[in-house]
Amino acid sequence: MDIRTLSPDYAVSPQIAVEDIPAIAEAGFAAIICNRPDTEVPPSHQAAAVAAAAQAAGLTFIEIPVTHQGLNMDMVAAQKQAISDAVGPVLAYCASGTRSSIVWSLAMADDMSADDLISATTKAGYSLDGLRPQLDMIAAQSGKS
Repeated sequence: MDIRTLSPDYAVSPQIAVEDIPAIAEAGFAAIICNRPDTEVPPSHQAAAVAAAAQAAGLTFIEIPVTHQGLNMDMVAAQKQAISDAVGPVLAYCASGTRSSIVWSLAMADDMSADDLISATTKAGYSLDGLRPQLDMIAAQSGKS
């Protein structure tokens, strides 16, 4: 398991497995967001299997499948709401952590500067420099640019 922290309340990871849930709970996470569509993984790693293990460990599990081609602002809003609703730190996962980083960055663009978002993701190993125009646009629309 490769957990990478983007903020005090949000971290990302490549695909997790049922066997990872105890360590995730022990690490202090309160919620898990699955950003990986079931069509990308075998049944043992699909959302239902991970959700059952997470819920058995007392963790909240939210499924927001994201594809690069299908990413939209409804998904971004759902991610932001899930983070906001969590009663503690959130771990989001996808194939590599990139999609979970992108959707978080877009969700936080009206609260954090593009520089801070890109710095946080870069430190975690995700180069999202190409996302700057979208981050700036969201900030401008929210009146925070």
